[in-house]
Amino acid sequence: MNPHSFTSNSEKETIAYGRRLAKTLEASHIVALQGDLGTGKTHLVKGIAEAFGIERSRVHSPTFSLIHEYGGNPPLYHFDCYRIESVQEALEIGIEEYLYGQGVCVIEWPERIASILPDECIWIVLKTIGRNQRQFTMKS
Repeated sequence: MNPHSFTSNSEKETIAYGRRLAKTLEASHIVALQGDLGTGKTHLVKGIAEAFGIERSRVHSPTFSLIHEYGGNPPLYHFDCYRIESVQEALEIGIEEYLYGQGVCVIEWPERIASILPDECIWIVLKTIGRNQRQFTMKS
């Protein structure tokens, strides 16, 4: 994918962007969401999940559980690596089975495990640019 940007003016627009992004995703794709707290990472995942037939209300940040498995077609795996202390810890929880499996992985705080992510990963950098505005810049 070529780098491109999208500006969201609301949570609703962020979720809609997630639904559009989901149409480009297939089994084994990995989406890395890099951004500070409150930049819309989880809302983006809600849109992806909705496009996969998963009830939006089921999607919450897996900060304390590290991963949520949502099912769907293809299955959606939502990671939050904020509390991961090392790449070794990620390996111990079995992250490679997900990364190289048949589901779509969406990872919040991917920079904590960047060394084990495949080169084909889709990176989206999220930034707050205004009270309700968020900038999403995609690169791969």
